Amino acid sequence: MPQQKTPSKITVLGAGAWGTAVAIALAARHDVLLWGRNPEQMAETAQARENLHYLRGYPLPPALGVTADFEAALAHVIEARDDQAPLLILACPVAGLRPLLGQLKGRAIPNVVWLCKGFEAGTGLLPHQVVAEVLGDAVPGAALSGPSFAQEVARALPCALTVASTSEALRERVVAAAHGNNLRVYSCDDMVGVEVGGAVKNVMAIATGAADGLGLGLNARAALITRGLAEITRLGVHLGAQAGTFMGLTGMGDLILTCTGDLSRNRRVGLALAQGKQLETIVAELGHVAEGVPCAKAVRELAHRLGVEMPITEAVAAVLFDGVAATEMAQRLLARDPRDELA
Repeated sequence: MPQQKTPSKITVLGAGAWGTAVAIALAARHDVLLWGRNPEQMAETAQARENLHYLRGYPLPPALGVTADFEAALAHVIEARDDQAPLLILACPVAGLRPLLGQLKGRAIPNVVWLCKGFEAGTGLLPHQVVAEVLGDAVPGAALSGPSFAQEVARALPCALTVASTSEALRERVVAAAHGNNLRVYSCDDMVGVEVGGAVKNVMAIATGAADGLGLGLNARAALITRGLAEITRLGVHLGAQAGTFMGLTGMGDLILTCTGDLSRNRRVGLALAQGKQLETIVAELGHVAEGVPCAKAVRELAHRLGVEMPITEAVAAVLFDGVAATEMAQRLLARDPRDELA
């Protein structure tokens, strides 16, 4: 599909690193408004023309609007004309998705596109299932995912993403708006596969970071990434995903980036665990959300409930929540019985 010529009206709800980076990228061609819930931080961002808390060093384009006024942020897309192809993008963590959706319920929003990756704690639901529970089927929804570090997107370095939705019209709208310049956007209808890949890769990145921190070598890293992909696929297919999705950007692509990239927060969690640091200390030092931490707990619970074997996830959760040392995690994985690789 060709790049959209008419500028869209786009509101990004969530001014963390990724929400800010997406807003920066889209503001080059569209009328974009970035909303954050903290009035003081948003006022500071507007004055500095830079998100000093979450994306320091990356100037906001002059045309990018910044606000803490929720009603104004919604009006930006709700009152847009059809030819302005409005998009409402939710850039919150999974933990904040349901509360944010609650603020949207009952409003005449045109659609929702979410950027979060993970399973909801307690329910084990994927983001699209949370959206369906809160908003129902009346509002078209899509997940935008793929291998993407916020800092590189904000620098306009090349990046490829995938938009997943059961609505072909919404997929086309997102591709038309976002595809162009240094962003390539592909599309598919496998929302389960795209979301499972985006969620569980964060758990695998913690495992890989821990292995690297322990000095287990590049062979071990390759084994963890490969078996991690098998584990992700096993869960995804059980949940109804297409196996081929996990060989794409939101599966293998995102997994490789998050496990090996130095900008990966989840990888940094693993590296810190290998140093013997406590989880509370690690999270405080990060200053950002590392989705792999709550995801490891949610996925372990889901795997137990479904009877799906996920040994790497089990090992990561044991280190994060059960007091098991990272060295013990490695020993547990190495001590497993041999098996058919494709089983």
